[in-house]
Amino acid sequence: MMKGLKLYDKILFLLNSFSGILLLLSYLLQYIPPSKFPLLSVLSLGVPLLLIINVLFFVYWLLKLKRQVLLSLIILMIGFKYLSSLYNFTGGQNETKVESISIMNYNVRQFNVFKWSPSNTIRSDIKEFFINQQPDVLTLQEYARGSPLILEGYFNFNASYTKGFRGGQVIYSKFPIVNAGSLEFPNTFNNAIFTDLKIKQDTVRVYNLHLQSTGIKPDVESLKKEDSQNLIISLANTFKKQQAQTELLLQHMNDCPYKIIISGDLNNTPYSYVYNQIKGDLLDTFDEAGQGFGKTFNQSMFPLRIDFILVDDTFEVNSFKVFKKNYSDHYPIMTSISLH
Repeated sequence: MMKGLKLYDKILFLLNSFSGILLLLSYLLQYIPPSKFPLLSVLSLGVPLLLIINVLFFVYWLLKLKRQVLLSLIILMIGFKYLSSLYNFTGGQNETKVESISIMNYNVRQFNVFKWSPSNTIRSDIKEFFINQQPDVLTLQEYARGSPLILEGYFNFNASYTKGFRGGQVIYSKFPIVNAGSLEFPNTFNNAIFTDLKIKQDTVRVYNLHLQSTGIKPDVESLKKEDSQNLIISLANTFKKQQAQTELLLQHMNDCPYKIIISGDLNNTPYSYVYNQIKGDLLDTFDEAGQGFGKTFNQSMFPLRIDFILVDDTFEVNSFKVFKKNYSDHYPIMTSISLH
């Protein structure tokens, strides 16, 4: 297939082939538990970059009118849902129904308690943002209970110290909370909490989920300091822990008699095994009504979407938005849904 190519193009096509094989391999990740092939699971973080590289190769060969364009074209067509999960071409705001409710999710990075940002107004800025947006349901990760955030007009669960429940996650709701609890993950600071909300005649369960963190900063300088072998092993172990946490969540969900909403920080991508296990038949609100890249982790070098709002497939998704607010290392996301 390289006959007639100049040396420069031959080298490019070899790189194209290598990136294409990796992308094809990544399509299998959603079916392979990290506990079976932990090192392979690390590839899920690189899928956005592999997709972009293969799109660029496709454009390059297309402009040169070379038959090598078929390689990336076929690979991208096989994984079209991966491409649409990276960049949503078809989503967009639908007509918002009168009976719709809004759900916001945000990893607030403990309101800048460790001074990662020079700003001294992060906490007040975030609170003002919530007040302006007025979501009906608000789920936060990396929330510090030692200094509770008071939001008028909201019920809450786990916003202040509650004996027997691990901190870090909180749910605020304008709807009455008729039941609540925590799913404690072993040997970690992470957990999931849930609330059963009374919304008119319905009871809906909302999970606030924070899966195991990689503990790795994905910026160039930090990655340069990491030993590549140790980095891969660390990520593989993290994804094995995420799988175990996901299995506990799925067991808990199976006993739920209500329709479910899952909101949170998965610390993994939509191309991973844990995401696909959790999503199941639920709707990804970005896929349904988002536009563009949907990047939620603002310190990554490429579009990394690791924060999600997943809803029961009987709900209608009206809108989805990412707010480019630099109050944390994540961006807040919000969706509007109709229950009927």
